[in-house]
Amino acid sequence: MTGWENTYITPEFNDQGVDCYKLAGARFLNEYYIVSEAETRKLMNRPEVVGYEVYASLIQATSQMMFYLKDHGKISTANILSILRGALNYPLEESCYREHIRVHDISFMSSERVFTDGEVTGLAVKYAKLAMVPDSTLLIGDIIASGDTLVNCLKYVIAFYKEHGAKLRNIVFFTIGAKRGIDLLEQLTREIRVDWPGFEGFITVYYEGIFSCYEEGDKGVSGINRANIDFYWKDGIIAPAFRRETLSKQNPLFEKCTIYDGGARRYEIREHIEEVLEFWNGILKRADIIEKDKLLEEKLGHPLEISYEDWVRSCHYWNLDERENRWLYEQERGYIKSLDGVTLREIAQQRIEEFTSALKKYIF
Repeated sequence: MTGWENTYITPEFNDQGVDCYKLAGARFLNEYYIVSEAETRKLMNRPEVVGYEVYASLIQATSQMMFYLKDHGKISTANILSILRGALNYPLEESCYREHIRVHDISFMSSERVFTDGEVTGLAVKYAKLAMVPDSTLLIGDIIASGDTLVNCLKYVIAFYKEHGAKLRNIVFFTIGAKRGIDLLEQLTREIRVDWPGFEGFITVYYEGIFSCYEEGDKGVSGINRANIDFYWKDGIIAPAFRRETLSKQNPLFEKCTIYDGGARRYEIREHIEEVLEFWNGILKRADIIEKDKLLEEKLGHPLEISYEDWVRSCHYWNLDERENRWLYEQERGYIKSLDGVTLREIAQQRIEEFTSALKKYIF
């Protein structure tokens, strides 16, 4: 995205334990927010959170954001599009119920990644049951990595509305996702407005940060990460509270992905366990050849030696309270120093033991 280096976050509200920031500094066609809350921070720092708890972790942040959007007149009649599997983690219907937003109907589509030799080679859409609610707000929750699933599903839905001579007022999208989604949604808005000039655009709510994905051909410093799937901080914008909580513990920053596979965490827990343990066993096996400082720089998203001014710019925090920024900067310096006597082998062994112990009831 052009102009990303000039974007920054500005505080929007703090209510009921939810911090909300709005993305500013560029000429966006759409609105982009980051929300942070205790349960979503726990979800994204602890892959031990599985099953129904994944869904429950998102309720408070989602409900509070629904209240904000309703209060600002951005949602009236709602229609939920549920992209099956991972999207079922998002408590959109429950949050609407809590905030007295009428849900007129719910649409369903299936879309799953197809893997060949460990790489994504396509998408499989096997089912679609769509409801049409003219001039409504379409609500969607899903993970954005490459964004291919979202684009394909949205184009399908928009074509369905056009075929029936109807249109949407706007689209509200809740996501744990990467910044590539911003490019995709900006382009989609341009395309949609050709036929629907009055389309208000997308309102996108990111949980805990706008992350980055490893690019094609880049397996990271560890040599293990997967392109277009694994999220990390580099070149993204992280909610200050999430940064603070992550760096208050030794190991969360080193996880393979900020969220892992959302569908597997909820519905195929053994598959999720295998992915997490495969990663940490891979780190254990390669611990002696991985440069820990390089890996740490990759995960933090900037050189270990960085001035306060450059750190603020790297984090896109220059419109936030300086006292908070200074505190976070010093916390990060302390975190880096605390790792001086810790090896990747020790970290990997600890995570394998912790994770296996926490989820042993699912391992058989």
